[in-house]
Amino acid sequence: MADVSTAADQIYVVDDLIAQDIDAYLDQHQHKSLLRFITCGSVDDGKSTLIGRLLYDSKMIFEDQLASLEADSKRVGTQGQEIDFALLVDGLAAEREQGITIDVAYRFFSTEKRKFIVADCPGHEQYTRNMVTGASTADLAVILIDARKGVLTQTRRHSYLTHLLGIRHIVLAVNKMDLIDYDQAKFDAIVAEYRAFSTSIGVANFTPIPISGFKGDNITAPSANTPWYTGKPLIEHLETVELDADAAQARPFRMPVQWVNRPNLDFRGFSGLIATGALKPGDPIRVVPSGKTSTVSRIVTLDGDLDQAVAGQSVTLCLADEIDCSRGDVIATANDPPQVADQFEAVIVWMDDEALTPGRAYWLKLGTQTVSANIQSPKYTINVNTMEHMAAKTLELNAIGVANISTDRPLVFEPYVDSRTLGGFILVDKITNATVAAGMLNFSLRRAQNIHLQAQEVSREAHAALKNQKPAVLWFTGLSGAGKSTIANLVEKKLVRMNRHTFLLDGDNVRHGINKDLGFTETDRIENIRRVGEVARLMADAGLIVVTAFISPFRADRQMVRDLLPDGEFFEVFIDTSLADAEARDVKGLYKKARAGELKNFTGIDSPYEAPERPEIHIETARMTPDEAADLIVARLIP
Repeated sequence: MADVSTAADQIYVVDDLIAQDIDAYLDQHQHKSLLRFITCGSVDDGKSTLIGRLLYDSKMIFEDQLASLEADSKRVGTQGQEIDFALLVDGLAAEREQGITIDVAYRFFSTEKRKFIVADCPGHEQYTRNMVTGASTADLAVILIDARKGVLTQTRRHSYLTHLLGIRHIVLAVNKMDLIDYDQAKFDAIVAEYRAFSTSIGVANFTPIPISGFKGDNITAPSANTPWYTGKPLIEHLETVELDADAAQARPFRMPVQWVNRPNLDFRGFSGLIATGALKPGDPIRVVPSGKTSTVSRIVTLDGDLDQAVAGQSVTLCLADEIDCSRGDVIATANDPPQVADQFEAVIVWMDDEALTPGRAYWLKLGTQTVSANIQSPKYTINVNTMEHMAAKTLELNAIGVANISTDRPLVFEPYVDSRTLGGFILVDKITNATVAAGMLNFSLRRAQNIHLQAQEVSREAHAALKNQKPAVLWFTGLSGAGKSTIANLVEKKLVRMNRHTFLLDGDNVRHGINKDLGFTETDRIENIRRVGEVARLMADAGLIVVTAFISPFRADRQMVRDLLPDGEFFEVFIDTSLADAEARDVKGLYKKARAGELKNFTGIDSPYEAPERPEIHIETARMTPDEAADLIVARLIP
């Protein structure tokens, strides 16, 4: 890199060390602390311009980038013939054309005292999920306000979101001060208005700074244009603010186990990233959720053993005792372990185009733990513009709501306000593997602490042995009129003749009893299958062969039942009949009613059926009789 003349005829001198000695350059930066921060605010508040100015003033722009920036500024810039710093960050073509930020843009820069990763978050409400993504790892938020416009709705929304996501340090950057002639009275009025709002949402402290991202006022040095401002310029504040990592070291020790390190018979260690606290060899620890205790014998790293490990370090812990510990467990301080529960209240930010389906099972990933979780209907959603709580049955894209969550096994956690690592989670769709939501745990429900599994001395294996059979669940699925109940009845009769212990759960029969309170909406259908799945699991625990006949149109719900059972006990039986053939049979006259609009949410007509992709047994009714199908199913079940 070399000296380059800018459009303002200033000499732009950059650090040549990276070109001359890359090892020295990396060593110089290795020992600096790292601050992650975000910029957010309303559209056109100057977020991208500010980041561009930070990159420019910290000498982080290469010669070819600067030349390209000058050319782009003249072609598509918004500052006349002067450099448009926003173009350094707005990389998408759509962003440059519209002059707005859409995606989250990450940029790295450094000063003599600290390294920085800054995320430029979009201001539009429809990109709330993008902003949440950028804020999830940030230590500090720079909230920009256009000095001409003052506190806007989007300012309030972003302030609420940053507080919600646990960002402790907030800088209120009143930008474009040059456009109001650096008027102190207007600056003070904006700060007073923002303070009144921030107090109402629980933000106790923030740092107001008058700046001009375009002119550079109070960015790297105090500005002569604001002699009335006696605080630090922005860069100096960013260099000296306390890092979350420093605060994390003062908390009790927590390390989610990522991997059991067993390279040979003589070494066994547990590897992970320390979330909070500090640890030394000889310290007592507890493995959660098992509760087993031991002491630390060694702290191993690639560079050798450590005398102490602290939050933010990746280490391998060796323990004095051979105790059970695996991925997903948490190694914690022995006398102050984290909580364990399977029911919670949580704040959920919905990030998928398809709305939340209450009752449906999603994968919940928290730290290194992965569990199956059911999300109940939201208690309320939060209008992030007015902070109003609003009634809702589901969560749409970008919605934020509060709901109860139950998991299929206990989860090691801490409230999000205490630990991002053990309190923040994502939800993943089991079928598409798409991340559909991010969430923050508030607390465990009291009933989760008061209800415990009762140990049973007669095991499910003993029940099966008494009946001299292996338990199983035959899950018949298909369109209404496909022949599920007919074939299921034949299968049970054949099994009974073979002296097998069975029970048939039929969709219509169940809706006369345990599920008589449910309708046919998507949510009710999910709950219908959940209840039946739980009943089928209990019957399988008793050693029975359970035969079920349900339309069960959604793959995710059939997968939910499969996950309840041990491997090899769930048999998905797809009764494959074309819609035309099923409708032609129409024994109950349901298709006729659905076509006439008298029966809503009917599968195949105005509600979808998701056919199994890899069923254990596939029955094509056009190619075999019901009796032949039953024989095939029994033969697959009992070779």
